[in-house]
Amino acid sequence: MLGAQTPAHVRREKFRELLAGDKLVQFPGAINPINAQLIEQAGFEGVYISGGAFSAAQGLPDIGLTTLTEVVDHGRNISRVTNLPTFIDADTGWGEAMNVARTVQEFEDAGVAGMHLEDQVNPKRCGHLDGKEVVSTAEMVKRISAAVKGRRDSNFVLCARTDSRAKEGLDAAIDRAKAYVDAGADLIFPEAMKDLGEFESMANALDVPILANMTEFGKSELFTTEQLANAGVKLVIYPVTTLRIAMGAIKRGLEVIRREGTQESLVDGMQTRADLYDTIDYAAYNEFDAAVFNFSQENHS
Repeated sequence: MLGAQTPAHVRREKFRELLAGDKLVQFPGAINPINAQLIEQAGFEGVYISGGAFSAAQGLPDIGLTTLTEVVDHGRNISRVTNLPTFIDADTGWGEAMNVARTVQEFEDAGVAGMHLEDQVNPKRCGHLDGKEVVSTAEMVKRISAAVKGRRDSNFVLCARTDSRAKEGLDAAIDRAKAYVDAGADLIFPEAMKDLGEFESMANALDVPILANMTEFGKSELFTTEQLANAGVKLVIYPVTTLRIAMGAIKRGLEVIRREGTQESLVDGMQTRADLYDTIDYAAYNEFDAAVFNFSQENHS
């Protein structure tokens, strides 16, 4: 009640433990706080906070138009309500090296457990679109080094994403990933791998865990957790899945209401009032409020 009961530093420790464990873990994307609560209640290990999903929810394309302040507030709102570690998309860090250091500290203060930086140039593009450009390896190393210097909690996970596979090839992407690990990255996010063999090659070449981005309508096939685990992947994210599920249902529902003049035929597929109240712990808030309202001075002299 009244937000997460597990402190942020403990959630960061948990993220580290998950990455060091033997099992692949799943972080579905949350588009808002109640979505994060549902992810936790469904038994997942963590929550991913997608920049692409956040941009879309604002009616914007994923080309770096959202600001650091907006994304930090979004990350704080989600991290506040879940006991799971939250892992957020930091795009290119919102500026030069000093800006990247500040970005890390802002996310630490917001209760986030980790973030990923990417090696695209600004303005960035969605990782599964064509026409991406990447900065030099040396420039990305500067970003990662600045993030490491800015970090105050050693358990805050710093992940380096490389979008170089599409333009430079797999071998170059592996070389970049090695340089990013040397600069201090705790986790590597190889974007837009073409098959399981490429994930396996990346995992075998590195001494840190890798993640797989299982986004729909992208460059990668939608592999199962068993397939990804066998390829050496440690973390899988589903960045825009819940947004797409919700938007698909909303669009179809609006069409029904417009056509039928009532939502009656949709009710069976809706979250019930009872389930909503259970998800947000309404009863605990009510109990807390009643305790405050009924406060007595008796035995409190």
